[in-house]
Amino acid sequence: MLYHLHELGQAAITPIRLAAEAGHHVLSSPYNPLAYTHAGRAAAAACHVFEHSTRPQGKPAFGLTETMINGETVAIVEEIVTRKTFCQLKRFRREGRHDDPRLLIVAPLSGHYATLLRGTVAAMLPDHDVYITDWRDARAVPLRDGNFDLDDYIDYVIDFLRLLGPGTHVMAVCQPSVPVLAAVALMSAAGDPSVPASMTLMGGPIDSRRNPTTPNKLAMEHSIEWFEHSVITRVPATYPGFMRRVYPGFLQLTGFMTMNLDRHVGAHFQLFNNLIKGDEDGAQAHRAFYEEYRSVMDLSAEYYLQTVTQVFKEHQLPKGTMLSRGRPVEPRAITRTALMTVEGELDDISGVGQTLAAHDICTGLAPAMRVHHMQPGVGHYGVFNGSKWRGQIAPRVKTFIRAHSV
Repeated sequence: MLYHLHELGQAAITPIRLAAEAGHHVLSSPYNPLAYTHAGRAAAAACHVFEHSTRPQGKPAFGLTETMINGETVAIVEEIVTRKTFCQLKRFRREGRHDDPRLLIVAPLSGHYATLLRGTVAAMLPDHDVYITDWRDARAVPLRDGNFDLDDYIDYVIDFLRLLGPGTHVMAVCQPSVPVLAAVALMSAAGDPSVPASMTLMGGPIDSRRNPTTPNKLAMEHSIEWFEHSVITRVPATYPGFMRRVYPGFLQLTGFMTMNLDRHVGAHFQLFNNLIKGDEDGAQAHRAFYEEYRSVMDLSAEYYLQTVTQVFKEHQLPKGTMLSRGRPVEPRAITRTALMTVEGELDDISGVGQTLAAHDICTGLAPAMRVHHMQPGVGHYGVFNGSKWRGQIAPRVKTFIRAHSV
């Protein structure tokens, strides 16, 4: 019912959105005298802000076609290395480059598409052979194709690491920190030859009991039954995943927006002012960010509920009680995979200390195989995107990876 109400609302607002789009074009036309008045520009700006903020967003493209290596432009070709039911492994192949460390970036499966890490990928491309997990929208997966849960997530990571082979480096951004650490622990305990050379965990909830944030507190304050009844619904008949139980993207986006509602309102007011002033660069920067930010996907209910239970309510990984398909997850078994953790001083999703906790449970690692970096002045998004990521965090990650390359 919840999904159907959302679809009904989208259908109801479409004529208004289209009218606003038409109004913007008419009011901003150089042939319209009102376009040269403050009132006309304000009305056109209002129409544009409304239309853009209500426009449905699909899956964005990475759009990475080139990178700079040693001052030379190198072409990038996106390739699909392998496909699984709920994910495809994508490679950004650099023409003529074959000798740099392989890096598997595990993108978050927490609402946004993997393209949210476009800046992360771009920064690593000059020095690495980059692969990324490109997760599939659960509403696009037919029910007959089976379910997907946290154990499947861990298995996917193991399968991808085995496919890429020994010497691969792995980076987990935010939520994947837990399944990636679990996957590496299981591989290490089994003596798997494809255990990665290094593991970088960035802004992840390894132990969400430390400096709990608003999402952490929400998980603790409500029962798992509350989550199941409040945020889980079934995909309507208009999508391939008809009748699949999901945590829908539109609910996740609502949660993202309400956490910092004043900031988002301020950003849209700034767009309004930029349009009136004719600041197209500022307006385009706003549009590009929100087109990405508002592109969301549905999550499998089994995966979401299992993650809430094991990671945010029972804290199984730091407590040493986590199992995956009956296999004990023992971080102390990690002895050959160097560990780097990265946190943001202002992170309001994974609080300071939550990712650092990985060092406390990976007791089998020598001090020379451990690195931690806390970046001042950045929030959650700034840990893996933006100027401080490019200028201060990424260089440290690259140095760490090079130091532990075979």
